[in-house]
Amino acid sequence: MTVNQARKEEGLNLESVTWGDLTWVNIEHPTEKETEYLAQNYPFHPLDLDDCLSRIQRPKIDEYKDYLFLVFHFPVFHKEARVTTSSQVSVFIGEKYLITLHKGELKPLVKLFRECQLDDEARRENFSRGAGYLLYRIVDRLVDYCLPILNKIGDNIEHTEDDIFASSGVPRAIEALSALRRDVISFRRIIWPMRAVIGGLERKIRRFTQADLSVYFGDTIDHVDRIWDALDEYKEVIEGLNATHDSLASNRTNEVMRMLTIIATILLPVTVVASIYGMNIPLPFQNSSYSLLFVFLIMLVIIGSMLYFFRRKHLI
Repeated sequence: MTVNQARKEEGLNLESVTWGDLTWVNIEHPTEKETEYLAQNYPFHPLDLDDCLSRIQRPKIDEYKDYLFLVFHFPVFHKEARVTTSSQVSVFIGEKYLITLHKGELKPLVKLFRECQLDDEARRENFSRGAGYLLYRIVDRLVDYCLPILNKIGDNIEHTEDDIFASSGVPRAIEALSALRRDVISFRRIIWPMRAVIGGLERKIRRFTQADLSVYFGDTIDHVDRIWDALDEYKEVIEGLNATHDSLASNRTNEVMRMLTIIATILLPVTVVASIYGMNIPLPFQNSSYSLLFVFLIMLVIIGSMLYFFRRKHLI
C-alpha cells in the first residue's frame, strides 16, 4: 500500500511525493489518525509522535539510530489581528523519507510541496541529493520567509516614527508602539531557540545526503543571524522611539500647563477687580455712567502689564 492509497482509503490528511527511492510525506493539520498511521508504518518513538500534536514544544533535534526528529518554529503574521505568532513544523527524516507535519500556515512549505507534486524538474532538483538536501531546501525557504515579515516590521517602525513627530500623531503612536513592541518580542522569542537548532542541523543530517551541505547551511545560518541582528536593532529603535514619545508627550503636557498657568495668572487680578466692583459698597466711579468703561480700562491695564512682564521674562 502506497502512502497515497492510505490517504484515500483511510481518510487521512496526508499526501506524498516520490522521486527515485526518496519519498516526501506531507501532513497538514495532523490529528491522532495520522500519527497512528505513522506509528504503524515507521519506527518512530511514541513521544515524538505525541510532540507532533503538542502546541508547546520548543525547537529541538532528537537523534535516533535510523532517523532524526526535529521541531521548528517559524513566524506567521496575521493581518487581521496585527500580531506575529509562531507556527510549528515537525519533521522526521530518514535515509529514504522525509515527513513534515504542520498546520498549513507556512506558505513557502506548502508551495514547495505543490511544486514537487506538479513539476518533474522541481522534484529532480530537490530530491536528487537525498533527504538531507530536501530538508535544507525546506528550512532555507522558511528562513527566507522571515525576511518579508521583518521588512514589514521595519516599515511599520518608520511610519510610527513619522507619526510620533507629527503634531497630531501622539495618541495613535501609543497604540502603534505597543503593537510593534509585541511583534518584536514575539519574533525574538521564535528566532532565539531556532538559532541553535539550525546551527547544529548540518552535522546531524550528513548521513542522509550525498552532498556537502556545510556551505548551504552556513548561508542559512547567516540569514538567521541577520534576522536576529535586525530584531536587536528594531528593539533598540522601538525603545528609543518610546523614550522620544514620552519626552514629546511630556513637553506637550508641560506646554499646555504653562499656557493654562499664564492664563489663570492673568485672569486672577481681573477676577479680583470684577469681584470688588460687584460688591454692594460705595466705590469710585461706581455710580457713574462710565463705570463699566472704567472697570474695563483697569482690566486692560492689568492684562497689558502682565503680558509685558511675561514677555520680558520670555515666558510667552
